[in-house]
Amino acid sequence: MLPGIMMHRPLRVSDILDFAAEIHPTGEVVSVMLDGSVHRISYQALHRRVARLAHALREMGVGPGDRVATLAWNTHRHFELYYAISGLGAVCHTINPRLSAEQFTYIVNHAGDRALFFDVTFAAQLAALRGSFPDEIEYVALCESGAVPEEMPDARAYDDLLEGQPDSITLPDLDENDACALCYTSGTTGNPKGVLYSNRSMVLHALMMANAEQNIFREGRRILPVVPLFHANAWGLPYTAPLAGASLVMPGMTLDGPSIFRLADREEVYSAFGVPTVWMSLLDEMDRQGRKPKGLGEVVTGGSAAPRRLVERFMVDYGVEVIHGWGMTETSPIGTLSCLPVHLRGRPVEERIDRTLLQGRRAFGFEMKIVDEDGNDLPWDGVSVGEYLVRGNGVVRGYYNNEAATKAAITPDGWFRTGDMASITPEGEMKIADRSKDLIKSGGEWISSIDVENMAMSHPAVANCAVIAVPHPKWVERPLLVVQRTPGTEAGAADLRAHVAANLAKWQVPDDVVFVDELPMTATGKVSKRTLRERYKDHPMDGAPG
Repeated sequence: MLPGIMMHRPLRVSDILDFAAEIHPTGEVVSVMLDGSVHRISYQALHRRVARLAHALREMGVGPGDRVATLAWNTHRHFELYYAISGLGAVCHTINPRLSAEQFTYIVNHAGDRALFFDVTFAAQLAALRGSFPDEIEYVALCESGAVPEEMPDARAYDDLLEGQPDSITLPDLDENDACALCYTSGTTGNPKGVLYSNRSMVLHALMMANAEQNIFREGRRILPVVPLFHANAWGLPYTAPLAGASLVMPGMTLDGPSIFRLADREEVYSAFGVPTVWMSLLDEMDRQGRKPKGLGEVVTGGSAAPRRLVERFMVDYGVEVIHGWGMTETSPIGTLSCLPVHLRGRPVEERIDRTLLQGRRAFGFEMKIVDEDGNDLPWDGVSVGEYLVRGNGVVRGYYNNEAATKAAITPDGWFRTGDMASITPEGEMKIADRSKDLIKSGGEWISSIDVENMAMSHPAVANCAVIAVPHPKWVERPLLVVQRTPGTEAGAADLRAHVAANLAKWQVPDDVVFVDELPMTATGKVSKRTLRERYKDHPMDGAPG
């Protein structure tokens, strides 16, 4: 072997904002603040504010390796914390405010947070829980001087911290493998698990995403992250957008369809990132207005499988392209995207929709495979379904201070077990068949809850739905369809079962349909099937399949 003789420079998150301030100085972060006002700041000016914040953090005693928690919406202040914390070699620990009190308390103590920065809307929630947190935590309210909420009277005001601090700073010479961020999984089974990202993994993930979707990530584009900064680092957008010179339009705390429409329309957003439930709400507002927001060209959807009807409405009714993605907190998070290759972009819309409904092809630096129950590789034929394993520069090799979870998640040869079942086409397009725990085993056959849900969602009376397994005396398990109706519709169980039966095999048709006013949701905006399984575990399922 002949070693190369090139320089080696560490990959650091702070370098991204340095680069954006120098090369893309007019790119900006637009924020809807909690009072509804709009704040605008360029990357160049943000760079100076981040330096001031880093000085303030040092004065607080924050140093390399310290965990600094955030409990905040998508605004420029939260963005500033991302870079100031990691720039000092500390770890930005984003907390999802939708977690249960038990999970919230667990992760703050497990992380060993040194300080906690919070938006004032969370003051009461925080005050109720702080007695179970470590005593040494310092609290900072993300507000102006004199606006600290009365529920947290000992907290300091964010703007007071920055007052009088220098606009430049010499940051420590960090190793690229030093930790920069910490996110916890939602803890659908057991306690939440910590994913500790390195500077290297975060920078490489940003480069991977900029390369994978060059139509979005380029200078001058305006991107709307509806996905929260507290959810898997907003899918990497705080890093990829400034690296590429794209501007970020932060929606703050108002994430309903009309608010998102107004913001995207006013700011002429080109692309927006979020979960399917957000896009359903936006589509309702687009229908009411009879148009799409000005400039909207693409939406990126992930977190759960997008129903065909949602993709059709964007692409056919409004000419907005849809990109389907797959990822996890453990994969930084995006691993695959359904960006159509050039030779398919001129194909008929129905064919493009078919390809968009797949979770897409891998990004560079991300590897994937499917295996059978014995760990043997399965072919990429689009038919074989197996356990979906991944590895790459942005994929975890273990959980933070959790050896048991690490051992269960990582194979002996270093692949990460995603918990998904998938197929892969000969062209390298991955399709999630289901979460392994959500597959329904009926009479020796597997039923994909996603396939049944997508078919049910194509009925106009279904606003949202979920399919779960319910115990059956003969068939072991049978599917139950739980439906949230579209307002003003009256379709019954027989109508929906007939609709599903017209397109799926008889044994895949749900035995029964239950109508609910609202589906239970997880902290990350997905339907909580665990809640539904518990709620309907004794639901009578005595019929034959179909």
